Amino acid sequence: MKKNILILVFISFISCEIDNNIRKLIITPLIDSSLTIKSIKKTKNWHLKDIELDTIPGISLLRAYDSLLIYKKSKETIIAIIDNEVDINHLNLKETIWVNKNEIANNNIDDDENGYIDDVNGWNFLGNINGENNKFVNFEYTRILKKLSPKFESKNIVDIEPKDSLSYQLYINAKEKYDKRLKSDLYEKKYHTKLYEYYFKAKKELSKFFKNKPFTIKALDSLKNLKSNTIDDIHFLILIDCLDKEIDDEYVIKEKYLAEERLDKLLGLNYNDREIQGDNPEDITDTKYGNNILNNNIKLLNHGTKMAGIINNIALNNEIKIMPLAISAYGDEHDKDIALAIRYAVNNGAKVINMSFGKEFSIHKEWVFDAIQYAEKNNVLIISSAGNFSYNLDTNNNYFPNDNVNNQVEVSDNFMLIGATSYKLSSEFKTENSNYGKIDVDVFAPGYEIYTTAPNNEYTKSGGTSSASAVTSGVAGLIRSYYPNLTAPQVKHILMDSGLEYTLEVSTPTKEDKNKTTPFNQLSKSGKVLNAYNALIMADSISKN
Repeated sequence: MKKNILILVFISFISCEIDNNIRKLIITPLIDSSLTIKSIKKTKNWHLKDIELDTIPGISLLRAYDSLLIYKKSKETIIAIIDNEVDINHLNLKETIWVNKNEIANNNIDDDENGYIDDVNGWNFLGNINGENNKFVNFEYTRILKKLSPKFESKNIVDIEPKDSLSYQLYINAKEKYDKRLKSDLYEKKYHTKLYEYYFKAKKELSKFFKNKPFTIKALDSLKNLKSNTIDDIHFLILIDCLDKEIDDEYVIKEKYLAEERLDKLLGLNYNDREIQGDNPEDITDTKYGNNILNNNIKLLNHGTKMAGIINNIALNNEIKIMPLAISAYGDEHDKDIALAIRYAVNNGAKVINMSFGKEFSIHKEWVFDAIQYAEKNNVLIISSAGNFSYNLDTNNNYFPNDNVNNQVEVSDNFMLIGATSYKLSSEFKTENSNYGKIDVDVFAPGYEIYTTAPNNEYTKSGGTSSASAVTSGVAGLIRSYYPNLTAPQVKHILMDSGLEYTLEVSTPTKEDKNKTTPFNQLSKSGKVLNAYNALIMADSISKN
């Protein structure tokens, strides 16, 4: 395998001051690696592989376990997942889920007096005491319009007092985004309503030829020559196209439902997305809401289960426990829930917090900044996804959570933003939609076709910066497990400094230049891709000093 690496990439070895065993690699492809894609796709956990040993640009986790961790002892480390609900009963996850040992289950008493009743495995900030949990919430720009429209709706810039100029600009930006999304979602609703209508009409008309047998492309093709005026040609085309795209009844019904809910609730200016919780979203001290039901809507809200599986798959020796904290539904997270979930994680022993979500607007950044700083004071590392909008965050800084305002001074040194890479050593090495930027994005990590858990004991593949964040959180958890004396900022900089540097040109198109490319090592603050093998060597060296 090592011989093949010369076909794929040129690697320069540079000595490192901390430890001679750390590989500081400059990796430049010599030819397109597309010939290896088929073999990589067959590798279930490509992201754990090593660029030297396997010619696959993973994080070298298996190499680290085989050579660095084989005789080392670990300390159980808690990683909080602030996300959707999590399938805590999944066979691959249930032994990994954190248990609050100071809480007695189902006695309706706050035994540990932390403000949350019966929080045995975590907390769901989307719910209420009656066991109801929210599934759909507003976009943040919808909330901004609801809040600011009464003041600014009938005004223009000449009517605005200087003290209101920032709020007015926020209103204008939110309205522009809202109007654009409204137009898009009206089209989506029309499309999925028509698909629903045509799909089930076609199935009904053709069902008499199948007699309860499954619809297949081959069977439909066999009906094309049938001389019958009762069969509409368009129905053949609809079903064949749906079968070819693996569209089934469940998909058609679900997408129509989601298209309707996006208009009615995510964009609903009259929809109260805190009615279930019953709290005041403008009061950070109003914390008496939520419940301990962590898997009420996991089939619809499956993202948290995917992130839990990715993190769990990093800890091959069960070094990590996962603390599920649900704040994400369809729509955008409330800043209040983000802040309270961070504080819950810190107060209940988490050493790493994974936040695989993001939004383009924020009403109460100050609450989240305060919570990030609270985590830093308590030595907790926060790792978040850089977003999947293809933005250059150096010039488009309208993304949150982040740890700065308008690319100014960071509020703390315990927060990381993670971009996503693929296994393609080509212009597609940065995943197509990953945000990037030398000011905000700290490091990249694999975030493409990552094998993981899905609700109800199933498995799937996940992609995007969410997955890259989860991979990074898993490695951070390992470092904190084997080297618990290291601080959160130390772990952050180890993850950044110990990565591998790839210099290949990757696609970064702009409106002005659709073919624009940028050297990969210019897309983040570190210029590197996460590497567990190097990170653990560096952690060992720093821990001894």
